Amino acid sequence: MVETGLGPGIVFTAVAVLYATALARGRLDLIAVIAGPLFVVGLLFLWSWRQTGDVSTAGPGRPRGASLVACENAEMSSASTALDRHRAAVRARLSTAGAVRLDPCAVTWKVNREVIVIAGWGRAILLQLAHPLVAAGVADHSSFRGSLMTSFKRLASTVGAMLSLTFGTDEEAISAAAGINHIHDRVAGRLRERAGALEAGERYSAHDPGLVRWVHATLLESIPLTYELLVGRLTPEERDRYCAEAAIMEPLLDIPDGLLPRDSAQLDAYVREMLASGHIVVSGASRALARAILFPPRWWLMWPAFRPLQLITIGLLPPAIREGYGFRWSARDARALARWTAALRLFHRVAPRFLREWPAARRPTPLSSKS
Repeated sequence: MVETGLGPGIVFTAVAVLYATALARGRLDLIAVIAGPLFVVGLLFLWSWRQTGDVSTAGPGRPRGASLVACENAEMSSASTALDRHRAAVRARLSTAGAVRLDPCAVTWKVNREVIVIAGWGRAILLQLAHPLVAAGVADHSSFRGSLMTSFKRLASTVGAMLSLTFGTDEEAISAAAGINHIHDRVAGRLRERAGALEAGERYSAHDPGLVRWVHATLLESIPLTYELLVGRLTPEERDRYCAEAAIMEPLLDIPDGLLPRDSAQLDAYVREMLASGHIVVSGASRALARAILFPPRWWLMWPAFRPLQLITIGLLPPAIREGYGFRWSARDARALARWTAALRLFHRVAPRFLREWPAARRPTPLSSKS
């Protein structure tokens, strides 16, 4: 109960005290560097705590017509059938791939258990959106341009899927993968305007192995990079193992066997190839989505959370991609990133384990593929 119940209250009380002190002394920027990590962790653990709440206390909904109820029931039944079909397909692919379990000594476990590494997701997402077909799919089929609360709910949903895939039981990982595949079923369309080497009208699909490979590569690159920035060093062997262990995504997401990089050399070569291919071009849709992600409506209400995210995301982007998005990067920004990095590393060293690590990381071991 201390981890999920009292934790958020303690964190938010600490943030309130820090901000009151900052306002009294006129040093909001300095104190925010300390409060920011606490604020982010408090939000995430509050979400975790609410997820375990008793939903039976919710009041009855507004009466609905019989035809509307019947329509909703039919849609739910269809979605359930599709999810069951995807679960069965994932199980079959895992069996064929000979998936085995990781133990807590795995590099995936070491890296992904750290809450703070989600700070690298912003960089990965902007690299993903620099592919015009990925940006088109997100723009046409997602809610990235929603409110601040929508942004937080989307983050919570993504975190939940990540925890299930990384630390969940077999069935939780299979269900999470089936849910992703089911969502991908609906994401298809055409590019509306030319972007780089891609002509208008080019088809896209979330099941396209080439697009999934690019999305996967951006995460494989960004998460260890953020771990080394904010937590600690990884050896070359650990970076290679992280790539190899992540190959479990092939059977989980129906990616052709052998398509994903198995070590850091393959990853680096693939990323360089893509950046030079003419297919990674920041489009108008990319820029609009990046603005919605980093600067959503009323983002300043969560300034301690968004400021480090903005600095880490923009500062760690390849310069050409950063310029494509229209983000300026000055010496002042670099100094601000260095200050935030130092503060976050300090926070990580002194914070208790229940704030630093996902509770799910103490659960049974996840799946991995033989490689």
